[in-house]
Amino acid sequence: MKSLVIVESPAKAKTISKILGKDFTVKASVGHIRDLPAKEMGIDIEKGFAPSYIIIPGKETVIKDLKKAAKEADTVYLAPDPDREGEAIAWHIAEEIKGRAKKVFRVTFNEITKTAVREAMNHPGEINIQKVDAQQARRILDRLVGYELSPLLWRKVRRGLSAGRVQSVAVRLVVDREREIEAFKQEEYWSINAEFEGSSKPTFWSKLAKYRGEKVEIGNAEQAEAAANDIRESRFVLSKIDRKKKKRNPSPPFITSTLQQEASRKLRFTAKKTMMMAQQLYEGIELGEEGEVGLITYMRTDSLRVSAEAQQAAREYIEAAHGKDFVPEKPPFYKSKASAQDAHEAVRPTYLTNVPEAIKQYLSKDQLALYKLIWNRFIASQMAPAELEQTTFEISCSAEPCKGEPVLRASGSVVKFQGFMALYTEGTDEVMDEGEALLPQLNQGEALTLIELQPKQHFTQPPPRYTEASLVKALEEKGIGRPSTYAAILSTIQDRKYVQKAEGKFSPTELGTVVNDFLVDRFSELMDVSFTANMEENLDHIEDGKKKWAKIVKDFYKPFHEKLTEAAAVKGKVKPEDIATEEICEKCGKPMVIRWGRHGRFYACTGFPECKTTKPLEGEGQAGEPETTDEKCPKCESPMVIRSGRFGKFIACSKYPECKTTKPVSTGIKCPLDGGDIVERRSKRGKFWGCGNYPNCTFVSWYKPVPVPCPKCGAAFLTEKWDKAGNVTHICVNKECGCKAEVNKEDNETAAAS
Repeated sequence: MKSLVIVESPAKAKTISKILGKDFTVKASVGHIRDLPAKEMGIDIEKGFAPSYIIIPGKETVIKDLKKAAKEADTVYLAPDPDREGEAIAWHIAEEIKGRAKKVFRVTFNEITKTAVREAMNHPGEINIQKVDAQQARRILDRLVGYELSPLLWRKVRRGLSAGRVQSVAVRLVVDREREIEAFKQEEYWSINAEFEGSSKPTFWSKLAKYRGEKVEIGNAEQAEAAANDIRESRFVLSKIDRKKKKRNPSPPFITSTLQQEASRKLRFTAKKTMMMAQQLYEGIELGEEGEVGLITYMRTDSLRVSAEAQQAAREYIEAAHGKDFVPEKPPFYKSKASAQDAHEAVRPTYLTNVPEAIKQYLSKDQLALYKLIWNRFIASQMAPAELEQTTFEISCSAEPCKGEPVLRASGSVVKFQGFMALYTEGTDEVMDEGEALLPQLNQGEALTLIELQPKQHFTQPPPRYTEASLVKALEEKGIGRPSTYAAILSTIQDRKYVQKAEGKFSPTELGTVVNDFLVDRFSELMDVSFTANMEENLDHIEDGKKKWAKIVKDFYKPFHEKLTEAAAVKGKVKPEDIATEEICEKCGKPMVIRWGRHGRFYACTGFPECKTTKPLEGEGQAGEPETTDEKCPKCESPMVIRSGRFGKFIACSKYPECKTTKPVSTGIKCPLDGGDIVERRSKRGKFWGCGNYPNCTFVSWYKPVPVPCPKCGAAFLTEKWDKAGNVTHICVNKECGCKAEVNKEDNETAAAS
């Protein structure tokens, strides 16, 4: 009998199957197979918060296949990802196949290579029930908050809203930062920059550092001009030269949070895209004759630990590629944070023989970019420090009455030995100063000639808005969430329209601000950053076996439910106040105000409800007059307009309610059967796409259409199907074709645009 190995992803199953060979059957669960029910809480509060798990709709066939395979196998190895989520998936699978397999083991792969997989299979273990409890506690806490708090937001703010235990705190960070920016008061200050020439080229710039015996503080143009006049009338000498040798150590290899930050800075990847690409590199890439190979170690980690074997391989590679001088005397050691679980190594390449340039033909553009980033960061982390010589010139007045004053300084640095900088330097979120000058070779005490003087006006700047990188960094520093949750947090708060991103920077929407203020006012403890961080520590303690999950949940729920009851008892809705304007209603002549609605701000007449005149506010969503189209109503020939409803946008007659003609918005894709417009529709089963000529044409697709013709049979369009891991597959609309292609979201959007 063959042994059965169960993993999460089909791609991972394919890679592991090739490694293990014919004695093993490898199946994929395709993510979770059980979860709490979607249409009810699924938690028995009276019985110790016991969860009621159900099979996820659509997974019945997968479970049936796993049960059959388990019955036919002598041994079952559960091999989902090596984290809490993976442990929970393994436990759920074990519960479903219970009694069908003789022996069930748990195996984990930090990297999917022949050596690592076979070593893990030779030393199987058992499911870590404490990890399962920690994941279960998180799931129950999030369900309690979401299931009980979201309906309150419906009643108090707007229908359709939702709240999350961790995501809401992330929104608070963005809102608080925006208010810091709004409250910031600019202050003026000036700098004095002088260009000098000495006995040798080039000329160089310096900055006024000391004036009239004190540190420079010039607050206005008059003070700047007075200082500039003093400098113009002076004669100068290079009074001091200070040269210091410095070493700059490399950055450590990536952990999850730093990988997301650096991919955002250097590749402009979102956290979600970074983790999607990393998952593909971890699970395996087809490398020609070599077959499927896992290119990186597990990407959800908070540990900086690197195996001795990997360090030795890196040292050998560095010496061969860069020379012996670039290899440090001892392998560097990087200490992980005290809160790190240290379950896995840092993120690194699995085989250093797979140099990015050598395998680039097998990788997509995005896969190659991320793999190269991980490769360079790891190799650089094992290289010798860079050596720099920093030089500072101090320039002062050489004659009475100003002898010794004012003092100007110039600094510059020269890289004496590149070390790790030959390969990689870390990005930064901060705005960097202008590059340091290349200073000439001069002698202390020699006279200098003033070439040019530039007083410059400056203003203090408010704190910057968060970027993907800086928000992930803030979440990590404040202990909000864990590495595996950052991408989901950032994605969720944008999907819920609580924050928006423009030019790569986050700002709160008005909806996000309203919801945040309501939650902070009524649930101050839940929205407190330190409370959320402490809860993460409690989840870690559950995994460590120091605390019981039921008690943690109970201690949280009692005060939370009391606050919920108090907030529900308060009458009235929460919304921003109307803003008075100088606009006059065209119908009744009364003043108009800017009012807040479900689609944003809009102008509304103060004579409401007698006068219901509204009009859109420039730059806002459609909240007043609907958008017109070129179409005419087939019944009354009035113009058709685009309106928004609870299920999205639709086309309706402008004479509503007299004429109630409506039709779906076209996707712009033609039906493969009769050439009609493909439109989005809704049914009891959910969203689907069908021909606009229904019932004459009954073409239906349950997957979203993409305006890309099938490369295999030339069908009019493909459809996209997403799985739980965020992977998307293009499927040919022609069922007889069978064309399927795995793509990522960005590739999909690019293809659709073209």
